[in-house]
Amino acid sequence: MTALETQLLQRLKLLPPERVAEVVDFVEFLASRVQRAAAAQRLTDAMARLDALNLPALSEDEIEDEVQAARLERDAQHHART
Repeated sequence: MTALETQLLQRLKLLPPERVAEVVDFVEFLASRVQRAAAAQRLTDAMARLDALNLPALSEDEIEDEVQAARLERDAQHHART
């Protein structure tokens, strides 16, 4: 355990339970920000790779057809399980 970790644990032990809960909430908040930033970077990278393919844009009708096909497939899978 590092000196910083030891110091943090010592200070946490001095806090009342409701303050420890606040610290836990804050740490979880910070962790979620890191995860969101990583997800945003992955999305940015994926968009750049897609853009590099120079594919033609889909029309609104093509997008609607894709959405409907995905919904039909999802519904068929749902009915197959029930």
